[in-house]
Amino acid sequence: MIDKLNLWLRRVPVWSLYILGAVYPAWLLYQGLVGGLGVDPVKAMEHALGKAGLQLLVVTLLVTPLRRFVGLNLLRFRRALGLLTFFYIGLHLLVWFALDVQIAAQVWADIVKRPYITIGMAGFVLMLPLAVTSNNWSLRRLGRRWSLLHRLTYGAAVLGAVHYVMLVKGLQLEPLVYLSGVLLILALRRVPKRRRPQSA
Repeated sequence: MIDKLNLWLRRVPVWSLYILGAVYPAWLLYQGLVGGLGVDPVKAMEHALGKAGLQLLVVTLLVTPLRRFVGLNLLRFRRALGLLTFFYIGLHLLVWFALDVQIAAQVWADIVKRPYITIGMAGFVLMLPLAVTSNNWSLRRLGRRWSLLHRLTYGAAVLGAVHYVMLVKGLQLEPLVYLSGVLLILALRRVPKRRRPQSA
């Protein structure tokens, strides 16, 4: 079953992922224009984009464990998933800055004074070098350092999940599930690989 799925995935062009990724923000914008996002469409769009970005980040983290423990090979899509994650989080911040706060001085004040915004912004800053170096030229130029640099993904994921936990009012289950999921995925990466038995 996994082999058939991997075979099918090899036939899926990577560029189709970018097209699918662009559909959701466009749909949110349309819903906001026609009144489909409730009484506060800006907040609804802002939160929806942030949540979708966190979900994509979790999926990106899952690529290696799925290949290692299940045999599902999504490696060829990992770069696209990472760039789409950055795109969604960037849109999340853009909506917050341009449509919600709108005042540059207030943006800086919120980053400094509100811990959940400080943590969220720190996670975005960690993603900046990842997005800039997500190309073949950077991979060749950096060599082994490229893999070390892209471990910043782990920190960005934890900060993003903590940002979500702190953002909601009261103790809610869903943000805790995301945080637990991120920590579990990172813990799975620490599980030692099983050595294949050597033939006599």
